[in-house]
Amino acid sequence: MTTLLDAPAFRSALGAARPARLGRVRSAVGLALEVEGLPLAVGEVVELGGASAEVVAVRPGAASCMLLTPLDAPAVGLPVHRVAGTATAPVGRGLLGRVIDGLGRPIDGRGPIRAEAQVPLRHPSPPPLDRARIDRRLQTGVRVLDALVPLGRGQRLGLFAGSGVGKSTLLSMIARGSEAEVSVIALIGERGREVREFLEDDLGPAGLARSVVVVATADEPAPMRLRAAQLATRIAEHERERGAHVVLMMDSLTRVAMAQREVGLSAGEPPATRGYPPSTFALLARLLERAGAGTSGSVTGLYTVLVDGDDHNEPIADQARSLLDGHVVLDRRIAVAGRYPAVDVLGSVSRVAGRITPPAELADAAALRRALAARTQAQDLIDVGAYQPGANPLVDAALANEHAIDAFLGQRLGESTPLEQTTAALAALVAAIGGAAA
Repeated sequence: MTTLLDAPAFRSALGAARPARLGRVRSAVGLALEVEGLPLAVGEVVELGGASAEVVAVRPGAASCMLLTPLDAPAVGLPVHRVAGTATAPVGRGLLGRVIDGLGRPIDGRGPIRAEAQVPLRHPSPPPLDRARIDRRLQTGVRVLDALVPLGRGQRLGLFAGSGVGKSTLLSMIARGSEAEVSVIALIGERGREVREFLEDDLGPAGLARSVVVVATADEPAPMRLRAAQLATRIAEHERERGAHVVLMMDSLTRVAMAQREVGLSAGEPPATRGYPPSTFALLARLLERAGAGTSGSVTGLYTVLVDGDDHNEPIADQARSLLDGHVVLDRRIAVAGRYPAVDVLGSVSRVAGRITPPAELADAAALRRALAARTQAQDLIDVGAYQPGANPLVDAALANEHAIDAFLGQRLGESTPLEQTTAALAALVAAIGGAAA
C-alpha cells in the first residue's frame, strides 16, 4: 500500500523545498573563476549571475571554472549553485536541417529542436576489435578526391591548409555530393560573418536538408567551442549506432586544440610545445578515435587543420597527421593560380586506398601521379625556358595534356561528378598521357 510519504508528487515537492547549497566566487583571474563552498567534479556545470560555467579543474577547497555563456562583470562573492545532472546531447533525425549551438540550443530561428532523445554528451570510442574493417568506398562527388585520394566509409581524413585556401568550400562540396545518409558539420571558432555565408552559399538548401550544423564562433568562450566539437561527434555517433553511414565534418580541428589550450593554461597546466599543454594532445586523440566504423554503421571523419604560417610540421598538424587515416593538402600556389579545389595531389595520401579501390583504378591514379611528379620536377627548367622538349617523354606528355589535367583536377562549387564518370574520365586522361609519352 502506497502511503502519502511514498507518493512521487510528495517526494518531488520535498526535493524542491530542500534548501539549495550555494558556493561563491573566490577570485576571477584571466579566464578562470575560482569557486569555493561546493563539492564539484571536473565537467560539472554551475550557474552564477545568470551565466553558466564548466568546472575544468579542482583543488582542495576550490574549483576552477570557465564560462560557457557570457558574464559581463564577474565579482568576488557572487553566489554559485550547481546544475543537477550530467551534460547531455539532443540526438535523432529531428535535428536534420537545423543549426544549433554547443549546448544543443537552436540558433536558426525555426523554433524548438524535436530531438528523439537526450543522451550523455561524453561517450567512449568503439573498442578496437568492435570496429569493422574499412572496405567500402564513400563517393564524395569531388573528382580529385574520388580519383586520387579515395575515401572509405569509417576513414578519418584531414584537410591541411593555411587560411583562405578553400578548406570550408571543399567541405561544402563533399556535403553536397557525398552519398552519406547524414552529414554533421561542426563550425568551430569561425568568424560569425562566415557562418551564414557557408549555410546559404556553400552548403545551400539541399545540403542543409540532410545536415546537422553545430556552431561555436570565435568570440564564444573556449569551453563552448569544446562542447560544440563534442556535441557534433556525439550526434554522429548516435546515428552510427542506428546503423547509418555518417560524414562528420569539423572546421577546424586546430580551433578545438586552441580552445583546449585556453582551458588547460587557465586551469594551471604547464605549457609545452608552442604553448600547448599536454591535455591538448590527449584531447585530440580521444576526439578523433570516436569517429570510425562501428559494427553496422560508420562515422567518416573529415577534419580541417589550419596550419600556422603554412607550416605543415607545426605541432597540431603533426599530431593530427599521425592520428588520421590520410591527409589532403591544399596548396596556396594552386589556389592563386585559380584552380579549385586547390588540392596538392602529390602531397596528399589516403592510407586505405589499396583496400577500397579496384586495381585498374589504382594503376590509373599512379600513372597520373607519375606524370604530375615529372612535371613538378621539371617545373623550374620550364619556368626559365631551359627545358628541352624530348628530354623526358613523361614531362612532354604532361605538358601536352596540361589543360586536360587541370580541367580534371578542378571543379566548380555546385558541380558533383558521379564516381563512374570520374573513373572513366581518369582512364581517358591516362590513356592520352600514355599515348603522348609513347
